[in-house]
Amino acid sequence: MNYVTGTTDFRIEGRTAVSLGKFDGLHRGHQKLIRRVVLGKRQGLAPLIFTFEKNPTRMLSGLSGQNIMTNEERRLLLERAGIEHLLECPFVPELSHMGSEAFVRDVLAGQLCAAFVAVGEDFRFGFERRGNTETLKRLGAVYGFQVEVIRKEKSHGRDISSTYVREALHEGNIPLVNELLGYRYFVSGEVLHGRQIGRTLGLPTTNLLPPEEKLLPPNGVYLTRTILDDEERYGITNIGYKPTVGGETRKGVETFLFDFDGDLYGRHLIVEFLEYERPEQKFKSLDELKARILSDVHWGKSKICVKR
Repeated sequence: MNYVTGTTDFRIEGRTAVSLGKFDGLHRGHQKLIRRVVLGKRQGLAPLIFTFEKNPTRMLSGLSGQNIMTNEERRLLLERAGIEHLLECPFVPELSHMGSEAFVRDVLAGQLCAAFVAVGEDFRFGFERRGNTETLKRLGAVYGFQVEVIRKEKSHGRDISSTYVREALHEGNIPLVNELLGYRYFVSGEVLHGRQIGRTLGLPTTNLLPPEEKLLPPNGVYLTRTILDDEERYGITNIGYKPTVGGETRKGVETFLFDFDGDLYGRHLIVEFLEYERPEQKFKSLDELKARILSDVHWGKSKICVKR
């Protein structure tokens, strides 16, 4: 996949099928748009996603909130879905102040060579978001591309949106999160060296440290499935600060894999979340911590038996 980020100086050669938006989470509504532009391959159009770069400084200051997935996680899923071009454009003044027609003329038709554009019903664009789907259809006729407006997906009587997914994540409602996403919510990253407390207890764990802009479920213990290359392993995962062993300054993702004792340091893992068990706790001793972990393991394995 052609991945362009950090610049407004881009130009795509050849005609494209384009969708535009934030695409945070790539939920079921986003997937309808993605499938539609991927169908453009049948007409010789290259599927392209145009979005804006996420700004960690703004997100961490609370201006934009955290994101359901990192840029790298989004890139990975879009590539798997068949997208050929992903453009993450910085939200610079020359773009933020660009009028609707100028954006269509210079960016969509000019730089992206759009022949087909798919957007959601609430799509807005241009300076002060003055352009809407009717504006886009009108300008598409002028600048030579077809526009299709895709209806929203719904769940429990509500439009599926990134906001809906975030709310479910904040509540720790993992089954609902996974339903809205259309896949299992996951955290990915490289396994880091921890304090090896788990190994001391005879319960070795893997430790991931997601970037601070990654939106995580509430601190606590979850049933998870970890992807190791082509292998899948169930386990229990604690999200939080490890208060029993002195605490950490950053929130981490620590997983105990069932019936596994290999060395995973430096490996890249994907940890998928299946179900919430309990909040993170501070125990009086390591023995009490170990006993509770063993209870969590029993709970997790019983859940797996039910799922199978």
